[in-house]
Amino acid sequence: MEIREMNRKAVLVLEEWDPFTIGSEGYETQIADVITQLGVLDHPSDLAKEIQSIYKTSFEKWIPLERCVDISYKLIALKYEAKHII
Repeated sequence: MEIREMNRKAVLVLEEWDPFTIGSEGYETQIADVITQLGVLDHPSDLAKEIQSIYKTSFEKWIPLERCVDISYKLIALKYEAKHII
């Protein structure tokens, strides 16, 4: 899988996640920020903290870290697949 394909799949995963149940169209900026962090971070808990921070900054609502960890594992799996690590 190429990086472009990984990013496309990551966008779909994040749109489906919809942590505040506002519809997938309501997260374009946050999804872009998370995809950027996915490119730099390799550890699920680091990515989870960034996800939590990104969404909290934008919506002024807190997402439990456990939920962010769950989604970060899915995203990191995509990244490893794209890099042919798994």
